[in-house]
Amino acid sequence: MKKEIFKKAALTLGTPCYVFDTDVFAKRAAAVKKAFGDRVGLCYSIKANPFLLAALPEEFSYIEVCSPGELSICENVGAPLDKIIFSGVNKTEEDIERAYTDGVAIFTAESRLHAELINECAVKNGGRVKLILRLAHGSQFGMDKSDLLDIIDRREQFAGVEIIGLHYFTGTQKAKVRTIEKELALLDELCAELENEHGYKPSHIEYGTGLAVEYYKDFTESTDIALLEEVSETVRAFAEKYPLTVEMGRFFAAECGSYLTKVMDIKTTNDINYVICDGGINHVNYYGQNMAMKVPPIEVLDKNGEESDYCLCGSLCTTADILVRKATLPTLERGDIIAFSKCGAYSVAEGIAAFLSRDMPAAALYSEKDGLTEQRGHIATYPLNSPHRR
Repeated sequence: MKKEIFKKAALTLGTPCYVFDTDVFAKRAAAVKKAFGDRVGLCYSIKANPFLLAALPEEFSYIEVCSPGELSICENVGAPLDKIIFSGVNKTEEDIERAYTDGVAIFTAESRLHAELINECAVKNGGRVKLILRLAHGSQFGMDKSDLLDIIDRREQFAGVEIIGLHYFTGTQKAKVRTIEKELALLDELCAELENEHGYKPSHIEYGTGLAVEYYKDFTESTDIALLEEVSETVRAFAEKYPLTVEMGRFFAAECGSYLTKVMDIKTTNDINYVICDGGINHVNYYGQNMAMKVPPIEVLDKNGEESDYCLCGSLCTTADILVRKATLPTLERGDIIAFSKCGAYSVAEGIAAFLSRDMPAAALYSEKDGLTEQRGHIATYPLNSPHRR
């Protein structure tokens, strides 16, 4: 993203803040669509970054929603509700009723209870909804294969749902094509078993490839795209046999985001140059960053020349609040703006935002067409309605 945009964002929004380039987001969606082909549908998991819903590219067939709060976001921003796949491990009767009323495209069932509650809601309202059953993979998500098969065998008993297929997601940051090959082979075997032994053929399979994003070793998008191209043949081959939708969040969103934070203090202690920023680990969360020993893509705005090593710290009262243990940067001064790149996924939604009651950062979208558009101002995390409340 252009430095002029960063400077404008820091000036108009204040720091810390996020800026999400929707042109970059659209470019990544187009690249995935091109690699996987027209037979593969794309689903954006908004837990990665709900702000991007305001500029959802046409390449996406579906939006994955995993909570009542995410459903509220979709309602509030005018997202196409008939593109929603309503997922999540904790669905209450009220949640299901609301999603039904909204007319979501597909429900997922993570358990027998989900299948029953969704069916009851549809029957009560005199309708019928589409349902996919999530297969577990060694975690609390999804259901055991035996439960899944039992529901399919009893599918005629579920008058309110049409069980259209399967949902399978095993995790994120998959950097090996062999992992995805094994998972799609497992799904292939299961689909064959369903058809041959249970008389059932799925018409929708939602699979989370969880493609890896390189945050540290290579700060260009070439590594990510190389992995995409490498895995595309396997995905295309599966889609020739079964209707496939690929669900991702991180791979779509990571590249488009930047986080801006201001240098508030600089001090040297035991020969270490500590920088205190107005942001911190409550706002920036790179996958797999351990004790800030890795250096993500960062730059200092309007700074060149002599460099020094710095330990970049946030504003929280914990020794864990270290953004980067050792970064070589142009000589810093109080008031300098540091930009962290590849913050488009999860940082805005996954950080420990309320810790120490620091304000939540502002956020804006940027595109060549529309320029910088504020989506959220700074939000206080102070939990009481009145300072006098006891």
